[in-house]
Amino acid sequence: MVCSYSKTMRRFCAFLLSGLMLHFNAEAKIDSPNGIISLAVSDTTWTIAYNQKPVLTITSLGFDSRATMPTPVFIKRLSDRYDMISGKRRHCRNEANEYRAKLALDTDVVIRLYNDGIAFRYELTNLEESAIPTEHTTYRIAEGTRRWMQQWADSYEGFFPMSTTARVKPVPSYSKISKSPDGFNCRWGFPALVEPVDDIFVLLTESNIEKQQSASCLYNDGESFRVVPDKNESRPNGQWHSPWRIAIVGTLADLIESTLVTDVAMPCRLKDTSWIKPGTVSWIYWAHNHGSSDYRIICQYVDMAETLKLPYVLIDAEWDQMKDGHTIEEAIAYARSKGIRPLIWYNSSVGWVDGAPTPKYRLNKPEDREREFAWCERLGVAGVKIDFFSGDDLRNMDYCLDLLECASRHHLLVNFHGATIPRGWQRTYPNLLTTEGVYGAEWYNNVPTFTTAAASHNATLPFTRNVIGPMDYTPCTFSDSQHPHITTKAHELALTVLFESGLQHLADRPESYLCQPDEVKQFFGQLPAAWDDTRYVGGYPGRFAILARRSGTTWYVAGINGTDQQATFPLSFSFLDRKPSNIRLFADATDGDWLIEQRPSLPDSIECKPRGGFLLQIE
Repeated sequence: MVCSYSKTMRRFCAFLLSGLMLHFNAEAKIDSPNGIISLAVSDTTWTIAYNQKPVLTITSLGFDSRATMPTPVFIKRLSDRYDMISGKRRHCRNEANEYRAKLALDTDVVIRLYNDGIAFRYELTNLEESAIPTEHTTYRIAEGTRRWMQQWADSYEGFFPMSTTARVKPVPSYSKISKSPDGFNCRWGFPALVEPVDDIFVLLTESNIEKQQSASCLYNDGESFRVVPDKNESRPNGQWHSPWRIAIVGTLADLIESTLVTDVAMPCRLKDTSWIKPGTVSWIYWAHNHGSSDYRIICQYVDMAETLKLPYVLIDAEWDQMKDGHTIEEAIAYARSKGIRPLIWYNSSVGWVDGAPTPKYRLNKPEDREREFAWCERLGVAGVKIDFFSGDDLRNMDYCLDLLECASRHHLLVNFHGATIPRGWQRTYPNLLTTEGVYGAEWYNNVPTFTTAAASHNATLPFTRNVIGPMDYTPCTFSDSQHPHITTKAHELALTVLFESGLQHLADRPESYLCQPDEVKQFFGQLPAAWDDTRYVGGYPGRFAILARRSGTTWYVAGINGTDQQATFPLSFSFLDRKPSNIRLFADATDGDWLIEQRPSLPDSIECKPRGGFLLQIE
């Protein structure tokens, strides 16, 4: 009893001392390594500033909405390097100043100030099979502030419309709609982009979901946006921490080039990653609005991959119900005989199940999942696309982690479809090469809305969804699906570089690609799906986007016009460290066809047709 009493008293005294420290340091200020990002602490708020300009206010922290905001104490300087197999940059730098503050007796908040933002998480101790307490992290986004926010849906397939208010009506087709008492949407998905000061932006998201954790979204009450984790029934014992809450802060260049989401994620857990190969994929669904039950059509996409020199073909849903006496084993064998590595589709069987395509229920139980992935490995399947998850709760997050673990044991690449957005798993499990979680070209199959909205939406995604991780948009469709597209050919081609994805799916009909000029077909065979570096060149969400990505000694500069007016965009090539030896331009001709030319020098600007685009290949 004496020992227990002494331990309790020591903890209580430490808590009182931390309270006194908070009282005497009520106006503390801490900084990032380069001093550009700072955090000012008062009794009631944390205020994040960029170059001394306040850009984000946090009005509540932790698990008690009435608690005084704590003053952080410096712990250490982080300096780390790590490599990514796919993503916007191969060699990443992880540098931050780390601080810690006490919120309650057994609750700390750990804060990392990076040169491009802030990350913080909660650490709880002395838990005794305790329920996770209710989180009260709250950001203030003032009415009148420009923002690009997606109403929450379990598939994260929605637009990021520019707005200056949170008072918008909910989209009726979204699942699990949440309304405020006055009928406005009040639930928002990550990432959320705001422009609190002209030309300075904040992107809110989270990272590093682990076991015993659910993912989060934002619920707002007026100008207050609270982080709300999804359902989590776990009752941890001993220690537990939350995922990292992240705000990427700075110019659009800072956002585009940031690796903050993977900086805070757990390091790679795989000992051998030599088998993980990003690449371009031929895909059947978009053109035919159906799965892969027709062996003859599968063969057409294998042949297309062979002709265009693509490494992969995706055999989509319904391969277990193949017609005319053919089997999936035959389709896999045909692809491998052509030197093409097959990926195959599975239903997760936790989301859309009734009336959904097959195969179902093959991955849910550990023993079934192990047997199925071993079968895939034995047949020479390169990876799996797993579809139709049901949200962000603990069940879905643990299931995804189990799938990634099992797939890695059997050397299978993974594409999560109809799933939550990336939250850093691409670093921990680099066999996760892409994730949908985006309103992509597949929607030309579903609704007429996408036709007129696509160009502006495409020019928004580089600044929102694609900042946080790979995005399986399935870009570059030249023909029409169920509903037409009005973006130009050069716009579509530019998307293959503008949108980062470790598996980049080409979804149009084979004849649509094979009738393109030789230079375009050659480009597909050379298209990288992983990048050594990424740079912002120009743009503004919804209006236009121009990015440069490097693979080896070749830079690809891709740009699109998100508006219905012709526009001229200035270009800067300050990222080049040597004179180019070869420059090829893909652009739109005046007659709507291709303009493809070898250029003697780099252009100072480029003119884009309405909803047009361009691509420069610079060696």
